Amino acid sequence: MRPVNEKLRVDLLEAGKREFMESGFRGASLKSIAASLGVTTGAIYRYYTDKEALFDGLVREPAQELVERYRTLQQTFAGRSLEEQLQKLPEVPDKEASWMMNFLYDHFDAFKLIACCSSGTKYEHYLDTLAEIEDHSGRLLVDRMVEAGYPIRRLDDELIHIMSTALFNGMFETIRHDMPREKAMVYMDDLRNFYSAGWFRLLGIPFE
Repeated sequence: MRPVNEKLRVDLLEAGKREFMESGFRGASLKSIAASLGVTTGAIYRYYTDKEALFDGLVREPAQELVERYRTLQQTFAGRSLEEQLQKLPEVPDKEASWMMNFLYDHFDAFKLIACCSSGTKYEHYLDTLAEIEDHSGRLLVDRMVEAGYPIRRLDDELIHIMSTALFNGMFETIRHDMPREKAMVYMDDLRNFYSAGWFRLLGIPFE
């Protein structure tokens, strides 16, 4: 077995990132990536079985971490009493948005690839995964409020899904448009304020 050439592996990732950014996953070529480094495609196959494996190597770790952390945060929130959830509800979205936006920008290139260049890969519907976590959390809270006798409007699953999907698409717009981190954080504060007030209005809960 040949020893790993760490420099070549890093160079392949950088060259692959440039190629995917310029051409998208579908238009990217391992031959082009190899040519940019002055190596053969065989050199790439020593490290990555195909271009999807190379793409995966660029985004897998931050993509998985974001999903796992977000799921854990929602599970922790769901484990609280209903009274505590309702008391904390106006501030939870702001805390979520803050760490998520900073995480996105700490791994900007990986999430730019997912947002703009992942068509044809398993990450093509990555935002749907995040939205499904939000969907589940929203449904649980609405169900608990109904069971507890709160006089709220019962939102259907389709509306909850539309709202969750729109939220994450809005969040990733900052990445798609290469907004500076500072501007993105302000944008996200405004977006979250809009959504927080909107959820309360839809549920019929007084909101100040």
